[in-house]
This record gives sequence, C-alpha cells and structure tokens, in this order.
Amino acid sequence: MNRTSDPELNLADRLRIERAVWTLDSHLDNLPLRSKRAKRRETRANLHAAAADVGTAEAIRGLGDLRSLAAGYLAAEYGEHGPRPSYTMGAVWLIMVHVIAGLLAVAGKAAFTAGVRAAEPRATGDFHWPGVRYVINEATITLRDGATGATAGGSWTPLVYLLSVIAFVVGGQLWRLLPQWRRRYPRAAPQE
Repeated sequence: MNRTSDPELNLADRLRIERAVWTLDSHLDNLPLRSKRAKRRETRANLHAAAADVGTAEAIRGLGDLRSLAAGYLAAEYGEHGPRPSYTMGAVWLIMVHVIAGLLAVAGKAAFTAGVRAAEPRATGDFHWPGVRYVINEATITLRDGATGATAGGSWTPLVYLLSVIAFVVGGQLWRLLPQWRRRYPRAAPQE
C-alpha cells in the first residue's frame, strides 16, 4: 500500500501511525535489521488498512500494548531462550577502545616530539612527555640531532583496561547470559 497517496488519511493520522510504528520499532532493537524492517512495513501497512476501515485511533488501539507486541515478535524470532549475547560485537567494542587509546598515545607523542623539534630542530637529549591524564602514563622521548631515538614509558593506565572490559560487556550485551545462568544454577529454596 502506498501510504503517501492514501487520500483517506490526513497528515495527523499518518503521523500517529508513524509514531506507533517507530515506538514498536524502538522495542525491537534485538531483532536482526531485516526482520525489524519487515515488522515495520507489515505494521505500517496493517495500520493504514485498518485506519481506512475503523479510523486511525481505533487501529492503533487495536495493536494493544506495543511492548507486549514487541515481546511476542522477539519470542517468535528467538524462541524461549531469547536473544543471545554477541561475543563478536563485544570484541569489536573492546578493540575500538584499544585503537582509540593507541591513536591517542601515538598522536600525543608525535605532537610532543614535533613541538620539541619546532623549538630546537637539532635537539639532543631526553625530553619528558607528561602523557594524557587518566589514559596514558608519562614517557621519556630521546632525541639525537633532532631524530627520534628511544621512547620509554607511555603505557596505558588501568582506566583503559577497565573501559575495555566495560566495552566488551556492553558491546556484547553479556547481561543476556544471566537468565541462562539462573536456569542452569537455580537458587536453593529458603529453609524454614
């Protein structure tokens, strides 16, 4: 059904339908993208058809609770155990934290070295870089006639490793393991 040429629905009705469709969509975040798209199209088409028959307000009311509808779609998609965590996405997020921290370290050291060379093109000696607060520890950069020699220090702080763990848990949605863990290891009934 082409909703833009539907003469029976005015702009306000179309906006109400879109709001309902996108509210439902917001509760379907765990579905694969194709499935989410299909559910949006199907819901939109059904609402347009129902709105032409019984009115927009009644058509939207006929959907019932959108959270319950979304829960039904999720149960149909994943079965009784629900969505699973994604270790791959957790690893991607963890790697992104490491890449950002690494780029910050490289860029900081390069900028500091460029500043020393700008002040003295043929600098020789050990120069202290203070690092990046909370992310990268201080480092000593050795220059010989303006050429970079050895670099000592500049390691990541514990905060970077903590952020890596948090990124892995959040990116992989590891809290989804809790229901499986609870089913496998049920609590003992309280003794009276």
